Parts: sequence; C-alpha cells; structure tokens
Amino acid sequence: MPERLATLDSSVLGEFVAYRWTSGKLNAQMKSCGLENRAVIAIADEIYINENEIVVKVSRSSGPGGQNVNKVNTRVTLFFDVAACQTLSQTQKQQVLARLATRADKNGVVRIASQKFRTQSANRTAAMERLCRLLKEALAPPRVRKRTRKPARAHEKRLERKKRRSALKRLRSGKDFGF
Repeated sequence: MPERLATLDSSVLGEFVAYRWTSGKLNAQMKSCGLENRAVIAIADEIYINENEIVVKVSRSSGPGGQNVNKVNTRVTLFFDVAACQTLSQTQKQQVLARLATRADKNGVVRIASQKFRTQSANRTAAMERLCRLLKEALAPPRVRKRTRKPARAHEKRLERKKRRSALKRLRSGKDFGF
C-alpha cells in the first residue's frame, strides 16, 4: 500500500492526494509510467501525475487578511505543463488542452490560481484540488447524447402559437381577406 504524504481524504478520486509508492501492483504500474519512488498525484483510475511536473509560485494576495496581506505571500499559482507531461498519452494531452483551452496558454501550460484563504498551505491545497478536478473532468469521456422524440403536444402547441401569431398580424394589416 502507498504511504500517504498529504492529510486529505483519498476516498474521492480527482481531489489532491499525494502518494509515495513503495511496493505492490501499483509500484509496477508507476514504474511503467516512469514514476518509481516519487510523490504522485492521483487524478483518476490509473492516471497519475508526478508532483515534480507542477510548478508552484506564490505572491501577495488581494484577499482577506488585513495587514497580513501586505507582508505575507499567500496567493498560490500552479503551472502544469500538459504538453511536457510524461504520464499522459498524446490523445489525453490533446483532450485536456482542448477542454481547458481557456486556462492553457499557447505552450500548453495550464494555470490555476487560488487566493481564497488566509494561509498559503490552504490556498495550495485548494489550487491542487481544483487542478485535479479540472483534469479529471477533462479526461472523462464525453457523454453521448441520447436522441429523444419530440412530444406530440409540443408540436401541436408550436403550430397553435404560429396560427395565433399569423392571425394577429393579419388583423394588424387592415386588409380584409374574407376568411
């Protein structure tokens, strides 16, 4: 079993959970991805990201904190280079970049910022959780639309509205059509 590094609930995939893999079936899986004996972040089933691939920058926050805002760097910005990620396949990279196009720059780097909390550690955790959630949603297969038939009553109502509207226009024209 993996030795846990973070103190977060790992029951839900897609939340920020860092592990250091030590042995077992998952260790072989991590070795195949090039992640042996490193801290990794679980995104979804069998999708992991090396913690070293995420760059963390801190700056002064404009959020709550009073005088503390002017002295302490509590805003956390994460940069994840999707294009250079070793654990994602080319199709997964394209899927992530297509779905997170508004958050990614032209080089394929996804940027996530958090300044909601007063402490740097809480903002870092919030930003990591948001990154994991966005990646999980981006990697999820798109839902297939199930075609449905339009109800007969809806069709009838639409025709009724059209008839009423044409009758109203006919009355406004001032011409006598003799109907």
